[in-house]
Amino acid sequence: MQFKHPEVLWALLLLLIPIIIHLFQLRRFKKTPFTNVAMLQRVVAESRKSNRLKKWLLLLSRLGLLAALVLAFAQPFHAKSDALGKKETVIYLDNSFSMQAYRNGFTLLEKSVQDLLQSLPRTSEFSLFTNTRTFRNVTLSEIQNELLTLSPVLEQLTLEQIALKANSIFSDDEDSQKNLILISDFQQRLFSGNTLPFDNLHLVRQLPTEQNNIAIDSVYLSSSTEDQTPLHVVISGLEKDQTVPISLFDGEKLIAKTAVKGKGLAQSESVLSLQRNQPIQGYLEIEDAVLDFDNHFFFNIDERAKPRILAISETGFNFLERIFTDSDFTFLNVALKDLNYSLVETQNTILLNGLPAIPTGLSTVLKSFQQAGGSLVVIPPSQRFDLDSYNALFDGMLPLRFLEMVPVAQKITTIAFQHPLYRNVFQKEVRNFDYPQVSNFIKVQSTTAQALSFASGEAFLVGQDKVFVFTASLDKENSNFVNSPLVVPTLYNIGDYSLKNPDLYLTIGNGENVDVPNRLRNDNILKLTKSDYEFIPLQQSFSNKISLNFEEAPHSAGIYSILDNRDTLRHLSFNFPRKESKLIYGQPENLNPKTMNNDIVALFQELKSDSSILQYWKWFVILALIFALLELLIQKLLP
Repeated sequence: MQFKHPEVLWALLLLLIPIIIHLFQLRRFKKTPFTNVAMLQRVVAESRKSNRLKKWLLLLSRLGLLAALVLAFAQPFHAKSDALGKKETVIYLDNSFSMQAYRNGFTLLEKSVQDLLQSLPRTSEFSLFTNTRTFRNVTLSEIQNELLTLSPVLEQLTLEQIALKANSIFSDDEDSQKNLILISDFQQRLFSGNTLPFDNLHLVRQLPTEQNNIAIDSVYLSSSTEDQTPLHVVISGLEKDQTVPISLFDGEKLIAKTAVKGKGLAQSESVLSLQRNQPIQGYLEIEDAVLDFDNHFFFNIDERAKPRILAISETGFNFLERIFTDSDFTFLNVALKDLNYSLVETQNTILLNGLPAIPTGLSTVLKSFQQAGGSLVVIPPSQRFDLDSYNALFDGMLPLRFLEMVPVAQKITTIAFQHPLYRNVFQKEVRNFDYPQVSNFIKVQSTTAQALSFASGEAFLVGQDKVFVFTASLDKENSNFVNSPLVVPTLYNIGDYSLKNPDLYLTIGNGENVDVPNRLRNDNILKLTKSDYEFIPLQQSFSNKISLNFEEAPHSAGIYSILDNRDTLRHLSFNFPRKESKLIYGQPENLNPKTMNNDIVALFQELKSDSSILQYWKWFVILALIFALLELLIQKLLP
């Protein structure tokens, strides 16, 4: 037993007072001669014994009354050793997308919030953080509304990040008991380690009723027919022979409906047909009761912006016109003597084809063009040319120098399959093909990545930062490269990458970049908007395009319009990543928690019992009243 006010116990010395009084009241009886009557002698003896007993009982009752009152004012109690210390409580509430799964008619996040509102003390301070928000040293009434409106988010903290966040919230007081409570479904991707450095770690694991989630994983287009374009819809989570219907909308109009049947594989596909070259603001939908965020998928097809390609040549190269066709590019081929330098800044790609020398004025314009985000391709002539003018162009633009012409035939044998130009060109790494060759080439000094190389290891095509340099002429008298299957993907991709058209859809959180082939008027900025949401992305304006970056936004899936004032330039579709669509759960018990529960209410009841203090002062007050009543009865009933 412990006492809240132990100094009051000194008052127990007051018990000596009734004892002393009682001793002084004891007096000897004086003998008085009396008639020797036996009956009177018995009455006197009995009266003397009764009086003595009454006085002892009164003494005991008074001592009990006084002792009970003193103990009541000292406020005795009983508590566990850690119940009296200072406590800090920090709660991590997982609000990632996987907490949208349902249990007993509520999502895991909704159930967690309701249980917290029921279990947390109304007046005690605590700290709570989610994947995106932090509430420090608050009471329940202060954040109740914020908890009720808490929404699932894309972000998911790892255990390491949770530990760092919790440590930043806890105080530096080493004497306080620090309780960290983690409320989550503990997806596998949350785990970044096997332990958390907290002695008082409490875990509450929330699991849904159904753990097999069906999701729209991705979509893609395949080769078009004369009037139709196949749209492939990839569905994940379908069990064998399980069927799910798919609805396709253009805006709010339902244009197709089909079903996909599971084949026991990780993914299943269904194919829908779209009108070829027909713009669409597409929206796919399935019905699944486990998670909501991945039941919808947005994509759009706008009229494709054509990259502008300008070839500056001494002689016409017909193969360039066959690659940069009118259907995909805006191609222009001009002679150097006819070039209007103001035309350069309006292009996306400049191709220098076989120029014997590069004038200083053109070199200056091309450097400004490249710094503004344009792409540059250099193809040297087959005969001797002005190396110094080329090296002057490369200076400050590319770590490369032309050294000398080497009149030795070489075969082009090595393809850098991981180079951005070829990343999605080949289904597998081809090692045996009809190698193109050159009659002579230029030896270079460079640290730039090689896209194509000769058998000797010398570079044939190098490039970085949208600057690509061939080390040999593509003239048919010097090389048969233009007849090789490599020429089309090489030059086509260089031209295509100079203006990054958006894909069918973009993924939120991936830091996607998109180029818009427009010039802004005055100080205008572009913004993206949909019905209920609007934001301004990071953007950089060039002379021939605006480059948009989506590192920080948007935060909501859907189809957005790119607006210049009130003019709609094009549309972009954004979807959430499907990382949490696969419900793969970790083993939180391996974190060695102090407690492990499946219910928030049960955890807080357990913590409350561990921190509870049993107060005994009321019982001593009742005992004092009993002794007072006992004294009254003794006075009344005993003679």
